[in-house]
Amino acid sequence: MQTLITPGVYREDIFPQERPELLTGIPVFLGFTVNQTTKEEELEKFKINQPQELTLFTQFSQLFGSSKVDSYLYNAVLGFFENGGQICYVLPLNPNLGLESALAQGLEVIESLETIDLVCFPDLMRGKPDLEQVIKMQKAILNHCQNMGDRFAILDSLNASTLEEIQQQQQQLNSDYGALYCPWIKVVNATLVQTTSDFGYIPPCGHVAGLYAHQDRTSGVHQAPANKVLEGVLNIGMNISQSEQATLNPKKSSLPYVNCIRAFPGRGIRIWGAYTLSYQPKLRYITVKRLIITIGRWVERNLTDVSFEPNNIKLWIRIEREVSAYLQSLFFQGALKGSTPEEAFYVKCDDETNPTSVQDEGKVVTEIGVAPTVPSEFIVVRLIHGATGVTTV
Repeated sequence: MQTLITPGVYREDIFPQERPELLTGIPVFLGFTVNQTTKEEELEKFKINQPQELTLFTQFSQLFGSSKVDSYLYNAVLGFFENGGQICYVLPLNPNLGLESALAQGLEVIESLETIDLVCFPDLMRGKPDLEQVIKMQKAILNHCQNMGDRFAILDSLNASTLEEIQQQQQQLNSDYGALYCPWIKVVNATLVQTTSDFGYIPPCGHVAGLYAHQDRTSGVHQAPANKVLEGVLNIGMNISQSEQATLNPKKSSLPYVNCIRAFPGRGIRIWGAYTLSYQPKLRYITVKRLIITIGRWVERNLTDVSFEPNNIKLWIRIEREVSAYLQSLFFQGALKGSTPEEAFYVKCDDETNPTSVQDEGKVVTEIGVAPTVPSEFIVVRLIHGATGVTTV
């Protein structure tokens, strides 16, 4: 601050700080880091129900030790970092509770985690729960994500050997706040860190979350987390053919879709699908739902300071201006379709969306419309047979 000596006009150069970037592709992994033999009074020193941030995989052993635990958590977090993840949280659950009770506690704890936007629970399959238990817990995770409104669930299928088992699971799930992946994957060192009898096969959610994070960082949430090689994967628990995937995801079906992990000769093991568990066609794609979630997170983070401001036209103009600027940045990134910003989105905050009755309730209502891009699932190459030969179009 300058020292002002005489009356007059003085210049000061002020460089405002940029708003912190909104990060996406940050999961929280719920799981077990100690065995059930741990005494209740010792749980606190093992950070039970205390979220821990990791930016390197080596921090996992530093925080939780390297003892063998009947858990898929270690390999899930390893798979996350192997596939391009950079930041995640691990929430150790209470091993002395049943799976459902431990999960309920964990979901309550992570409500306060505002930096995450993905939820994974690889240890949901610990102890091989039956289908009814699996559906109950996965519905609890989906309901948690929907109630919070700022996160998306990556769910694992049963360690199934037939399509019928997977279909039984998919038919009982319905939410645009999560996606289901099958089959399980085989990794190099799974048998070294867990005492389960799955012979190296683990739930895929950790590796899938790493791909989400990589795609977000390199392209954005509008880039489908699919058609990329999963690193650190040796094999898959069940080979799913094109016709079998069509059986799981029949077109014009009212059932939710499943994202298959498939092995392609010469191209590696890849995720072949980018679908939510929604029955609604408009919310069937992961990219569309995650874009909507991300817009909501941005608004919540960057417009909280408008609370308690006078509810008048100045406030409405400010909200329209700031939200429009953000949506325009998404348009130029390719997240919204249309040849102009006007075709891609609109923001409306005026006396029409805020009549006197709304203002009297202390509310400000802003209407946002966006046209998200959707993945190109079908690439058609036409072979035209003519007098001069065959031409591809």
